[in-house]
Amino acid sequence: MGGSTAVYIDGYNLYYGRIRGTRYKWVDLVSLFDGVVRKQAPDSQVEVVRYFSAFCLANFATHGTDSTEAQNRYLRVHEMKHGPRFCKTMGTHTHDRCGVSMPRYVEGARFNRRDRVKVWRLDEKQTDVNIALAMYRDALSGRFSQLVICSNDSDVEPVLRAIREDFPGIRIGVITPRPPPESGTRSHRNVMSSLSKHADWTRSHIHDEELEACQLPSRIHTGKRPLVKPDHW
Repeated sequence: MGGSTAVYIDGYNLYYGRIRGTRYKWVDLVSLFDGVVRKQAPDSQVEVVRYFSAFCLANFATHGTDSTEAQNRYLRVHEMKHGPRFCKTMGTHTHDRCGVSMPRYVEGARFNRRDRVKVWRLDEKQTDVNIALAMYRDALSGRFSQLVICSNDSDVEPVLRAIREDFPGIRIGVITPRPPPESGTRSHRNVMSSLSKHADWTRSHIHDEELEACQLPSRIHTGKRPLVKPDHW
């Protein structure tokens, strides 16, 4: 049984696990997960898709300010098209302005902690906590009979365990943002058993055909200036 469902997307995990390097960046997240969840639990009704990420920093983005504008435009399209069915919660990025000293990687050589280089290390903050709070609050509200998380990050395991223990009547689904094996694309991420062991069902990949079928229109009219798919997407 699926029933009333809330979906939680770890945006960083989804992008780097499945979207990056593809032509599917302009994907309609609500339509995508509505379809994927129904395939796993046909009686599901996705009431809300909650998206968690952080605003990108132009100084660290491949396309500078164009990247920040593209992200803002993408989120605005979802809010305009789906209204309250799409909710975003954005954390922050932090970095050490003086750089961070890290051990150098040398192919074929053993780890040497004394051989160090300074790097820019960018960390996304608050996302894991925001996901955990949202999931637990939704479980506590009694509004949903099914909670579905799209992530392959073991940091969300504690909240899945807590929901399983405290709300045994709530169905839990896990969608892993990975390409399918038959795609020929090598994934560097295995399915986290620490997440799947708490789930009633697990989807271990997202197909190209599913992403392609849920692409947003290239130009969306707003009554003012249209929202256009970024050229570099």
